[in-house]
Amino acid sequence: MGTILAIDTVAPRLQLALLRADGTVDTSVDEIAQGHAELIFPRIEALLARNGVGYPDLTRIAVTTGPGSFTGLRIGLSAARGLGLARNVPVLGIPSLLALSLPAQCTPVAVLLDARRDEAYFQSFSGPGISISPPQLLAMDEARRRVPLGATLLTSPFVDIAALARFASGLDPAAWPPEAAYIRDADAKPQTKFRVARQ
Repeated sequence: MGTILAIDTVAPRLQLALLRADGTVDTSVDEIAQGHAELIFPRIEALLARNGVGYPDLTRIAVTTGPGSFTGLRIGLSAARGLGLARNVPVLGIPSLLALSLPAQCTPVAVLLDARRDEAYFQSFSGPGISISPPQLLAMDEARRRVPLGATLLTSPFVDIAALARFASGLDPAAWPPEAAYIRDADAKPQTKFRVARQ
C-alpha cells in the first residue's frame, strides 16, 4: 500500500491525512477560510515529521477536485500536482461530492451542498463512493426533491480526510486524474469589450 498523502482545501478547512503502510492514519485539520497557500506545506511537513517519514516515502497523493472554493481548489490541486511531479508518484483527483459520501454506511446517500444563489450541488449514491447520478448544479428546491426516499442526506462540505486517504489507496490512478470539477462556470469572465478583431 505504501504511504499516501490526502489533501482537501475545497471547503473552509485545510485537511491533510497520512495513510501509513501499516494501515493507520494520522490527520491534520485547520479551520481556515483563507490562507491555505501559506499553511499547506508547513502542515504537510509537520504531518510527515511526526510520523517519521519524509517526502521520498510518499507513494501516491490524493486531492479533492471540487466543486467548492475556486481559490482553495486551485491551491490543493497545485500542491498535489507539484509534489507528484517532484517525487514522480501518481496523483489522484477525487471529486468532492463523492468524497463526502465515503463515511456513510452501505445505504443510499444524497449529497446536497449549498452553492449559493438558491442553488445546490447535488449527487446521489447507492453506497459510499458508488454514484448513481452525475454531479449536478440544481435549484435548491429541485435538489431537495431529488433526494431518494430513505436516503441519508449529507449537507456538510467537510470531507472525512482519513476516509479519503483509505479510498484512494485502492484506486487506479489513470482513472482518477487530478483535474478541477467546477460544475458551475467561474464567475470571472474574459473581457471582450476592447478585444481587437483578428483579420
